[in-house]
Amino acid sequence: METHLNKMQAIQMVDLKTQYQQIKPEVEAALAQCFEKGDFINGAYVQSLQQNLSRYLDVRHSIGCANGTDALQIAMMALGLKAGDEVIVPTFTYVATAEVIGLLGLTPVMVDVDLETFNLRPQDVEQAITDKTRAIVPVHLFGQCCDMSAIMEIARKNRLYVIEDNAQAIGAVYTHNGEKTYAGTIGHIGCTSFYPSKNLGAYGDGGAMFTNDDTLAGKLKMVANHGQNRRYYHDIIGVNSRLDNLQAAFLDIKLKYLDEYIQRRQSAAAYYDEHLAAVEEVICPKRAAFSTHVFHQYTLRVPAAKRDKLQQFLQTKQIPSMIYYPLPLYEQAAFKDIVRKGAESFANTDELCATVISLPMHSELSVEQLAYICESIQEFFAR
Repeated sequence: METHLNKMQAIQMVDLKTQYQQIKPEVEAALAQCFEKGDFINGAYVQSLQQNLSRYLDVRHSIGCANGTDALQIAMMALGLKAGDEVIVPTFTYVATAEVIGLLGLTPVMVDVDLETFNLRPQDVEQAITDKTRAIVPVHLFGQCCDMSAIMEIARKNRLYVIEDNAQAIGAVYTHNGEKTYAGTIGHIGCTSFYPSKNLGAYGDGGAMFTNDDTLAGKLKMVANHGQNRRYYHDIIGVNSRLDNLQAAFLDIKLKYLDEYIQRRQSAAAYYDEHLAAVEEVICPKRAAFSTHVFHQYTLRVPAAKRDKLQQFLQTKQIPSMIYYPLPLYEQAAFKDIVRKGAESFANTDELCATVISLPMHSELSVEQLAYICESIQEFFAR
């Protein structure tokens, strides 16, 4: 196997360089055009990307902003959430989901997640609702949708807003009663990130918000632009959060290839599934019946006592891996004084934090690399 490794291209957790080589002429042409026109802020590529995102996702409004965290904050500001309002979030997610809640003086109410899909469980959401609850933030973690039909029904029944954190699942398709809808377009507002490692990633920071509500779209635009509809007339308190024209140009190019990138990720995931299925101590990611999976991450569950040893073993084989996430949100020091726990315990989150490990996952993985990774995992558990 070592000789095999010496002949193989180094394995990356995310291989942006190889992906760039395939679209380099288009990227360089767009870059040159931006500089030749001096078109950097709210330029033609921003308008084009927003239109193309709306067309791709079949949503009325796509609004660019500086990053995915800003998208979440702007969404909560546009919905008029006030200090003391409660917002339900999963305990097993990246910090940004809850960070903006604390930043705005809101109260994050943390609930457990499903052990197999890693996503919010509707029954836990419903049990956590109080008279102070104003919104739910379902996170489509690792690339597949939450049970949005159930979550939207809970929201309707309790007159709550739903803000989808779609930073990891752009392009995922949700099916309900035979109708297909894209992740990020089901709730009142969808938010996404264009961080470089995302399935649709920029070459810097970027984000976007999606909505089918014309009034909300107007508010989102205002909040993101210093609270103004026309220059120098500020009707509300806003922020300065723009998607710059260069990043929009690059994203507009990549958007054309997003379905292809997703298919490659799904093929890599299928290879992992097939070749790790016989490893008794490995649990591969579950596919929810109501959602496609776009595999922002391919995340295994392994025995807690072996997880860190497996990561160390893979490192000796020059195979990168990541732990998303080692410490649940409810235990993070930043939230200790503001969080309300939506349950007495978070058994599933605690187990996931101790057992998950994510393997290399991107659109450029070769069969040779996938085989080497799987053989190495098989070797570890056979010892």
